[in-house]
Amino acid sequence: MGEGSPEADPVVARRINTSVPHSARVWDYWLGGKDNFPPDRQVGDEIVKVMPDLPVNARAEREFIGRVVRHLAGEAGIDQFLDVGTGIPSANNTHEVAQRVNPKARVVYVDNDPIVLVHARALLRGTPEGATAYLDADLREPEPILKEAAATLDFSRPVALMLMGVLEFVPDADLAHASVSTLLQALPSGSHLAIAHSVHSPSMDEAAARWNASAATPLTLRTPEQLTAFFDGLELLEPGMVSLPRWRPEPGTSYRGRQVFQYGAVGRKA
Repeated sequence: MGEGSPEADPVVARRINTSVPHSARVWDYWLGGKDNFPPDRQVGDEIVKVMPDLPVNARAEREFIGRVVRHLAGEAGIDQFLDVGTGIPSANNTHEVAQRVNPKARVVYVDNDPIVLVHARALLRGTPEGATAYLDADLREPEPILKEAAATLDFSRPVALMLMGVLEFVPDADLAHASVSTLLQALPSGSHLAIAHSVHSPSMDEAAARWNASAATPLTLRTPEQLTAFFDGLELLEPGMVSLPRWRPEPGTSYRGRQVFQYGAVGRKA
């Protein structure tokens, strides 16, 4: 697997369990990546049997991230990003999109999966003018994130908090809201929150049930209304909480004519 492989770091390698599926690796499989293992592919295929559009969700989320970051780094003038729940690096990662708009953009990635750790450190390298850092941390414990991210980000200036496909793995609603609230409270006026999250549908509910039966980290689906509640106190940008392809689509945006059960929104802190 090359320089960025788990074998390159024995300490990290001991934390990697390839015998059970992992969300980041299954997502990588659906995106057509190579950083996955037989258990990931097996559960990915099982889930696709009941929800054939799940790879569509994955691709729609990648495009959503690009549109959100282009808006924030461009029109909104944000040059600092805190991306929690990074996942395995793919095309058009947050720092790549942001630094194409503003080479001085600073990005901190956060994840607690050791395989993501390996690939992030090997691949997530930004421009000389900007900064790109990676933290081995957990959304459910936001204080260490804030402490370590302060080495790269200036919390006296606006920051974009990116939570893409990660809140599903914090099933306790109180804990999820408390974690997001703690992060937002540390960010100044003009900061933004962006969320992408799987939502209920009959097929998504069945897919989630199969996922949760696989011994992987359990996930929880939420309704669009439950997701909107994470933006309480923020100015929700148009068009609000919508199926991802409907959030400010561009000429090349995929799946604009279909319902994708992956929803998202962006809000601004006044």
